[in-house]
Amino acid sequence: MQRELFLTTDGSHTVHLPGTDIYYHSIHGALQESLHIYIQQGLKHWTDQHTDRKTIKIFEMGFGTGLNALLTLHAMNDLGLHVLYHAIETEVLPPDVVLRLNYPDLLGRDAWFSIFSQIHTAPWNVETEITAHFHLTKWQGSLHSFVSKEKFDLVYFDAFAPDAQPELWSEAVFHNLFELMNIGAVLTTYCSKGTVRRALQTAGFAVEKLAGPKGKREILRATKN
Repeated sequence: MQRELFLTTDGSHTVHLPGTDIYYHSIHGALQESLHIYIQQGLKHWTDQHTDRKTIKIFEMGFGTGLNALLTLHAMNDLGLHVLYHAIETEVLPPDVVLRLNYPDLLGRDAWFSIFSQIHTAPWNVETEITAHFHLTKWQGSLHSFVSKEKFDLVYFDAFAPDAQPELWSEAVFHNLFELMNIGAVLTTYCSKGTVRRALQTAGFAVEKLAGPKGKREILRATKN
Protein backbone atom coordinates (compact mmCIF):
# COMPACT_ATOMS: atom_id res chain seq x y z
CA MET A 1 0.00 0.00 0.00
CA GLN A 2 1.46 3.35 -1.05
CA ARG A 3 1.93 6.05 1.58
CA GLU A 4 2.99 9.69 1.46
CA LEU A 5 3.99 12.25 4.06
CA PHE A 6 1.69 15.19 4.79
CA LEU A 7 2.76 18.26 6.76
CA THR A 8 0.08 19.14 9.32
CA THR A 9 -0.61 22.67 10.51
CA ASP A 10 1.57 22.43 13.63
CA GLY A 11 4.59 21.57 11.48
CA SER A 12 4.64 17.84 12.25
CA HIS A 13 4.23 15.07 9.73
CA THR A 14 1.47 12.56 9.36
CA VAL A 15 1.08 9.78 6.81
CA HIS A 16 -1.59 9.85 4.11
CA LEU A 17 -2.92 6.97 2.04
CA PRO A 18 -3.10 8.39 -1.52
CA GLY A 19 -6.49 8.28 -3.17
CA THR A 20 -8.29 8.19 0.19
CA ASP A 21 -9.18 10.63 2.96
CA ILE A 22 -7.29 8.47 5.49
CA TYR A 23 -4.55 10.16 7.52
CA TYR A 24 -2.66 8.61 10.44
CA HIS A 25 -3.17 11.77 12.54
CA SER A 26 -5.14 14.99 12.52
CA ILE A 27 -4.25 17.32 9.65
CA HIS A 28 -4.61 20.14 12.20
CA GLY A 29 -1.48 18.90 13.98
CA ALA A 30 -0.18 15.39 14.52
CA LEU A 31 2.08 16.32 17.43
CA GLN A 32 -0.43 18.46 19.31
CA GLU A 33 -3.14 15.81 18.80
CA SER A 34 -1.05 13.03 20.32
CA LEU A 35 0.19 15.21 23.16
CA HIS A 36 -3.34 16.24 24.10
CA ILE A 37 -5.20 12.94 23.75
CA TYR A 38 -2.65 10.32 24.73
CA ILE A 39 -0.08 12.09 26.89
CA GLN A 40 -2.08 14.79 28.69
CA GLN A 41 -5.49 13.10 28.99
CA GLY A 42 -4.08 9.57 29.15
CA LEU A 43 -0.60 9.18 30.60
CA LYS A 44 -0.52 12.27 32.84
CA HIS A 45 -4.10 11.72 33.97
CA TRP A 46 -3.23 8.15 35.01
CA THR A 47 -0.12 9.24 36.90
CA ASP A 48 -2.11 11.92 38.74
CA GLN A 49 -4.52 9.19 39.88
CA HIS A 50 -1.77 6.73 40.84
CA THR A 51 0.97 8.79 42.46
CA ASP A 52 2.29 5.74 44.34
CA ARG A 53 2.95 3.73 41.15
CA LYS A 54 6.35 3.78 39.48
CA THR A 55 5.67 1.24 36.70
CA ILE A 56 2.99 1.54 34.03
CA LYS A 57 1.96 -0.99 31.39
CA ILE A 58 0.66 0.63 28.21
CA PHE A 59 -1.08 -0.92 25.22
CA GLU A 60 -1.41 0.98 21.95
CA MET A 61 -3.89 -0.02 19.28
CA GLY A 62 -2.25 1.20 16.08
CA PHE A 63 1.54 1.63 16.37
CA GLY A 64 1.59 3.51 13.06
CA THR A 65 4.29 6.16 12.92
CA GLY A 66 5.57 5.44 16.44
CA LEU A 67 4.69 8.98 17.54
CA ASN A 68 2.75 7.94 20.65
CA ALA A 69 5.56 5.63 21.76
CA LEU A 70 8.14 8.39 21.23
CA LEU A 71 6.11 11.00 23.13
CA THR A 72 5.51 8.56 25.99
CA LEU A 73 9.24 7.95 26.29
CA HIS A 74 9.83 11.70 26.11
CA ALA A 75 7.32 12.39 28.89
CA MET A 76 8.24 9.57 31.24
CA ASN A 77 11.48 11.18 32.43
CA ASP A 78 9.54 14.06 34.00
CA LEU A 79 7.01 11.59 35.43
CA GLY A 80 9.62 9.26 36.93
CA LEU A 81 8.08 6.14 35.41
CA HIS A 82 9.24 2.74 34.25
CA VAL A 83 7.23 1.94 31.12
CA LEU A 84 6.37 -1.44 29.63
CA TYR A 85 4.93 -0.46 26.26
CA HIS A 86 3.04 -2.86 24.00
CA ALA A 87 1.70 -1.89 20.57
CA ILE A 88 -0.03 -3.77 17.77
CA GLU A 89 0.00 -3.04 14.05
CA THR A 90 -1.09 -4.86 10.91
CA GLU A 91 0.56 -2.61 8.29
CA VAL A 92 4.17 -1.71 9.10
CA LEU A 93 5.46 1.56 7.63
CA PRO A 94 8.32 1.14 5.14
CA PRO A 95 11.72 2.42 6.36
CA ASP A 96 11.94 5.15 3.70
CA VAL A 97 8.78 6.76 5.12
CA VAL A 98 9.93 6.42 8.74
CA LEU A 99 13.28 8.05 8.00
CA ARG A 100 11.57 11.20 6.71
CA LEU A 101 9.22 11.71 9.69
CA ASN A 102 10.24 14.90 11.47
CA TYR A 103 9.21 14.09 15.05
CA PRO A 104 12.78 13.91 16.45
CA ASP A 105 13.50 17.35 14.96
CA LEU A 106 10.53 18.84 16.79
CA LEU A 107 11.60 17.42 20.17
CA GLY A 108 14.77 19.47 19.89
CA ARG A 109 17.49 17.03 20.90
CA ASP A 110 19.82 15.01 18.67
CA ALA A 111 19.39 11.98 20.94
CA TRP A 112 15.79 11.56 19.78
CA PHE A 113 16.92 10.60 16.27
CA SER A 114 18.64 7.54 17.71
CA ILE A 115 15.76 6.67 20.02
CA PHE A 116 13.15 7.03 17.27
CA SER A 117 15.26 4.78 15.05
CA GLN A 118 15.51 2.18 17.83
CA ILE A 119 11.73 2.24 18.29
CA HIS A 120 11.19 1.46 14.61
CA THR A 121 14.03 -1.03 14.12
CA ALA A 122 13.21 -3.02 17.26
CA PRO A 123 12.20 -6.55 16.23
CA TRP A 124 8.54 -7.50 16.21
CA ASN A 125 6.93 -9.85 18.73
CA VAL A 126 9.76 -9.71 21.28
CA GLU A 127 10.46 -7.31 24.15
CA THR A 128 13.22 -4.78 23.45
CA GLU A 129 14.95 -2.47 25.91
CA ILE A 130 14.98 0.98 24.31
CA THR A 131 16.25 2.61 27.51
CA ALA A 132 16.67 1.23 31.02
CA HIS A 133 13.19 2.51 31.88
CA PHE A 134 11.34 1.94 28.60
CA HIS A 135 10.77 -1.56 27.29
CA LEU A 136 8.93 -1.96 23.98
CA THR A 137 7.07 -4.96 22.57
CA LYS A 138 5.62 -4.47 19.09
CA TRP A 139 3.10 -7.05 17.94
CA GLN A 140 2.47 -7.50 14.23
CA GLY A 141 -1.03 -8.78 13.68
CA SER A 142 -4.72 -8.14 14.26
CA LEU A 143 -6.30 -6.90 17.46
CA HIS A 144 -8.96 -9.60 17.04
CA SER A 145 -6.37 -12.34 17.55
CA PHE A 146 -4.33 -10.54 20.22
CA VAL A 147 -3.92 -12.35 23.54
CA SER A 148 -1.76 -11.24 26.44
CA LYS A 149 -0.71 -12.46 29.84
CA GLU A 150 -0.22 -8.82 30.79
CA LYS A 151 -2.85 -6.57 32.33
CA PHE A 152 -2.60 -2.97 31.16
CA ASP A 153 -2.93 0.33 33.02
CA LEU A 154 -3.40 2.57 29.99
CA VAL A 155 -4.69 2.01 26.47
CA TYR A 156 -4.08 4.38 23.57
CA PHE A 157 -6.85 3.51 21.13
CA ASP A 158 -5.59 4.99 17.88
CA ALA A 159 -7.10 2.86 15.13
CA PHE A 160 -8.26 4.37 11.86
CA ALA A 161 -11.69 6.00 12.09
CA PRO A 162 -14.86 3.86 12.36
CA ASP A 163 -15.77 4.65 8.76
CA ALA A 164 -12.51 3.04 7.63
CA GLN A 165 -12.25 0.21 10.20
CA PRO A 166 -15.69 -0.32 11.77
CA GLU A 167 -14.74 -3.79 13.01
CA LEU A 168 -12.24 -2.28 15.47
CA TRP A 169 -14.77 -0.04 17.22
CA SER A 170 -17.25 -2.70 18.31
CA GLU A 171 -18.56 -3.61 21.73
CA ALA A 172 -16.80 -6.98 21.43
CA VAL A 173 -13.41 -5.32 20.86
CA PHE A 174 -13.87 -2.98 23.82
CA HIS A 175 -15.05 -5.85 26.02
CA ASN A 176 -11.85 -7.76 25.20
CA LEU A 177 -9.76 -4.69 26.03
CA PHE A 178 -11.74 -4.23 29.27
CA GLU A 179 -10.70 -7.76 30.28
CA LEU A 180 -7.04 -6.95 29.51
CA MET A 181 -7.02 -3.87 31.74
CA ASN A 182 -6.39 -3.45 35.47
CA ILE A 183 -8.93 -1.86 37.79
CA GLY A 184 -8.46 1.90 37.52
CA ALA A 185 -6.98 1.60 34.03
CA VAL A 186 -7.75 4.26 31.42
CA LEU A 187 -8.42 4.19 27.68
CA THR A 188 -8.20 7.35 25.58
CA THR A 189 -9.24 7.86 21.98
CA TYR A 190 -9.74 10.69 19.52
CA CYS A 191 -13.14 9.38 18.38
CA SER A 192 -16.18 10.72 20.24
CA LYS A 193 -18.96 9.26 18.06
CA GLY A 194 -22.08 8.23 19.96
CA THR A 195 -21.80 4.66 18.73
CA VAL A 196 -18.25 4.40 20.10
CA ARG A 197 -19.21 5.95 23.44
CA ARG A 198 -22.13 3.54 23.82
CA ALA A 199 -19.97 0.54 22.87
CA LEU A 200 -17.46 1.49 25.55
CA GLN A 201 -20.19 1.90 28.15
CA THR A 202 -21.79 -1.43 27.25
CA ALA A 203 -18.38 -3.08 27.60
CA GLY A 204 -18.25 -1.83 31.19
CA PHE A 205 -16.32 1.44 31.05
CA ALA A 206 -17.22 4.74 32.70
CA VAL A 207 -16.88 7.21 29.82
CA GLU A 208 -16.14 10.94 29.85
CA LYS A 209 -16.32 13.44 27.01
CA LEU A 210 -13.38 15.83 27.13
CA ALA A 211 -12.42 18.88 25.10
CA GLY A 212 -10.42 17.87 22.05
CA PRO A 213 -7.26 19.32 20.50
CA LYS A 214 -7.32 21.89 17.72
CA GLY A 215 -9.73 20.80 14.98
CA LYS A 216 -11.50 18.29 17.23
CA ARG A 217 -14.38 19.34 19.48
CA GLU A 218 -14.44 16.32 21.79
CA ILE A 219 -12.51 13.16 22.65
CA LEU A 220 -13.30 10.22 24.92
CA ARG A 221 -11.65 8.88 28.05
CA ALA A 222 -12.90 5.58 29.46
CA THR A 223 -12.04 4.17 32.89
CA LYS A 224 -12.33 0.65 34.24
CA ASN A 225 -13.73 1.28 37.72
